Amino acid sequence: MKVTAIGFWGAYPERGEATSSYLFEKDGFRLLVDCGSGALAQLPKYIDPYDLDAVILSHYHHDHKADLGVLQYQMLVQNGIRKQDKILPIYGHQQDKTEFNQLTHNYTEAVVYNPEQSTAIGPFTITFMATDHPVSCYAMRITDGEKVVVYTADSSFKQEFVPFSKQADVLITDCNFYEDQDGRAAGHMNSKECAMIAAEAGVNTLILSHHPHFGERDQLVIEAKRYFSGDVLLAYSGLTWQ
Repeated sequence: MKVTAIGFWGAYPERGEATSSYLFEKDGFRLLVDCGSGALAQLPKYIDPYDLDAVILSHYHHDHKADLGVLQYQMLVQNGIRKQDKILPIYGHQQDKTEFNQLTHNYTEAVVYNPEQSTAIGPFTITFMATDHPVSCYAMRITDGEKVVVYTADSSFKQEFVPFSKQADVLITDCNFYEDQDGRAAGHMNSKECAMIAAEAGVNTLILSHHPHFGERDQLVIEAKRYFSGDVLLAYSGLTWQ
C-alpha cells in the first residue's frame, strides 16, 4: 500500500497547496480519500486524475469535497478527448441526501457506503466510525490485508478512536489546534489529543494533518512527541508512506 498526501490544510489551501485529500494505491488501483480544494491541481504531480479508480468522502464540508465538481468536469472532458465512457464511482454516505445525489454527474456515479458495515473498494477494505463534527462525518480504517492506515477525518477527541486505531501502521489525524487550545466547539483535535490516541492505540507512525493557518506548525510535532514515542510527521504536499 502506498499513501500520498495530496492536500493537508484545514478550511482553505495555502498558496500552491490543497486541503484534505489522500491518494491510496495498491496493485495499480488508485483510491482518492476526500477531494478538497486544490486537490485537482495537485493530483497530476503524482498520477493522471483520469486514472483514478474510485473516490470516497468522509463528509461534505467544502475543504473535503470542494474539487469534486472539477473532477467531474475532468471526467467529462477527458472522456470526450479519449472517446471513452469511463464512469468514476464516488462513495459517500446518505445522511445528507442532497449532497450525496450531487456525486452523480455525466461520468461519475454516486455509490452509498453503509457506515455500519465494511466496504470493499478494489484491494482495500474500509471500516467506519462516526466522528464528533458539526455534520455527519466518518473516520476510516483502511487495510489492504497487510497494512492498516487510519484516517480520523474531522473530529474532536473521542476515546473510541483508540480501539478503532489499534495497532495501525499509520494514523492520519485531524490536528487543527495546538496543545493548549480546545478545538471541541469547532469539531477538531489538538496535538496532544492526536498523540494520546496514537500512544494508547500503539500505532507505528502518526501523521498530523488538517493544519491550522496560524502559529508555527512545527510546534505541533514538538507537542505531539511529548505524549507519543513513535514517529511523528507533519503532513506536507507529496508526503508518501509506503
